[in-house]
Amino acid sequence: MIRHIVFFTVPDRAKLEDVRSGLSILTAIPHARLLEIGMNVKTDQLGTEVDIVVYGEFDDEAALAAYKAHPNYQRSIERVRPLREMRIAADYETDVAIRAPF
Repeated sequence: MIRHIVFFTVPDRAKLEDVRSGLSILTAIPHARLLEIGMNVKTDQLGTEVDIVVYGEFDDEAALAAYKAHPNYQRSIERVRPLREMRIAADYETDVAIRAPF
């Protein structure tokens, strides 16, 4: 399984809900096992710059690629890109992720 995590910053606080709404379009794409859009509750003392997180789980790289090729993905980008500042994305395979000290 692949976990897909994307962090966004939104410089204009008045646009946070517009960004969240634009990202919600992604939840209608059928290729994810799970897709969530969450607001950072900013409880970490050192990491408060991120405003919104997209978290997705996909069966494999093909499912993630199909998700990104879906028309709703482009629709979401068109709505969100002009409103956000930073976007950092990471994907990793869970079957090779470290889960214990070595």
